[in-house]
Amino acid sequence: MAAARALPLTATLLTGTVALYITLVAFGNITDFGTNQQFVQHVLAMDTTFKDDDLMWRAVESKGLQDAAYIAIIVWETVAALVLILGTFQWLRRDHVRARRTSTLGLLMLMLLFGAGFLAIGGEWFAMWQSEDWNGLDAAMRVFLLSGVVLVVIHLPVERVGSDDV
Repeated sequence: MAAARALPLTATLLTGTVALYITLVAFGNITDFGTNQQFVQHVLAMDTTFKDDDLMWRAVESKGLQDAAYIAIIVWETVAALVLILGTFQWLRRDHVRARRTSTLGLLMLMLLFGAGFLAIGGEWFAMWQSEDWNGLDAAMRVFLLSGVVLVVIHLPVERVGSDDV
């Protein structure tokens, strides 16, 4: 019986932890807009990379497009945070089927943002890996891996001991 309750508790705590983290990230980006705005501007402008002519055509130098990208990131983070907060409350209410579905959506949102957005597009397309000053690959990998581990945990099979243990 205790083992059947441990996994939902673990899922609740891990989902809540990721929800708290991304909520604080989004809050920080909203209340201290300029700090990470500079990060996005430098990555997209590719102004601290090796300036290889074969790559520099990819640079986005338009401040309007850079700001639009940054605002889109903040909106995505905020929506992911809200989804994960909802998932945490669903875990707490022992609505495990909905909680798993909701948490999966929020975690996949983060994996897309930090995996496809920061690791692939920022890291490779905009050559962020070349910058000593504006390289967020380690931070992106941490969030990507954390989200992936939590996603795996919430999808582990649970022993059925009652109708509310799904």
